[in-house]
Amino acid sequence: MPIIAANFKTNHTRASTALYVASLTTYLKTNNTSEVYLFPSVTALDTFETPTNFTLGVQNAYPTKNGSFTGEIGTEQLDEFNIKTILIGHSERRHILGEMQESIAKKYQYFKALNYKIIYCFGEPLEVKNQGQNATLEYIWSQFEGIDTAYDNLILAYEPVWAIGTGVSATLEDIEQIHTAIKKAIPKPLLYGGSVNLGNVEKICAINNVDGALIGTASWVAEDFIKIIENTKEL
Repeated sequence: MPIIAANFKTNHTRASTALYVASLTTYLKTNNTSEVYLFPSVTALDTFETPTNFTLGVQNAYPTKNGSFTGEIGTEQLDEFNIKTILIGHSERRHILGEMQESIAKKYQYFKALNYKIIYCFGEPLEVKNQGQNATLEYIWSQFEGIDTAYDNLILAYEPVWAIGTGVSATLEDIEQIHTAIKKAIPKPLLYGGSVNLGNVEKICAINNVDGALIGTASWVAEDFIKIIENTKEL
């Protein structure tokens, strides 16, 4: 069964997240389903009673226990909610918030040392994609500088930047080609992210070397996310 992850980004409140988690937990407790991850906003973190195949993670954190880092959270805050899973390298943090590979690698190394489950994100912008597969892969490999790909507690997420939040997903052939090349070099669970929705998720997750999906917009309604899990659980 595939790995299915929901990224709330800057959406939902503490109250709406609690309702969402309750609905999802009810479904997961009565269904033999995929490995499911949820990344809510930090203000919505809480201690929820969830089944073993449901993991709550954090979208971002600063590589520190605590300290004078205004606007950031560290592991002291995450430990309060027993959070041991994190997204690192998401394209919005790279391209909108200006995270550079050096700082991403330092963050990776910090949370790796604490044995966090890391979903590591990478992908190319449109101008690179238009240069062909060789240029795309060269760009992707540069996003692994300083990243220990042999780390046991690692899940990869390929998310072409040009397909995130645009409603335009890569073709199935595009996805298979890139995923095959990545899996050959790095044999880790590999998710696809980029305008995944209820209409295309089953076909995407059925592609060779696609081990699941990291979903943004289409995951924000609990009923839709549950349908996505239901439609992919037999793959």
